Amino acid sequence: MILSILAERLKYLRENRNLKLKDVALAVGITASAVGSLEHGRRAISIETLIKMANFYDVSTDWLLGLTDNPKRS
Repeated sequence: MILSILAERLKYLRENRNLKLKDVALAVGITASAVGSLEHGRRAISIETLIKMANFYDVSTDWLLGLTDNPKRS
């Protein structure tokens, strides 16, 4: 369940900002293929990548993981 919420939110954030997979990949230091796998829930995310994604998109890790409905960082 967490992977599906994470996948949905990562894809939403990228598409909402009109970014390509490679844009996100370069920003967080993983491959575009890895970003795509995360967005489709086919790959578990490392803590390091989770934090980088949250920082890149300026959202909380709790929101990315579906632990809160508030995307703002505290």
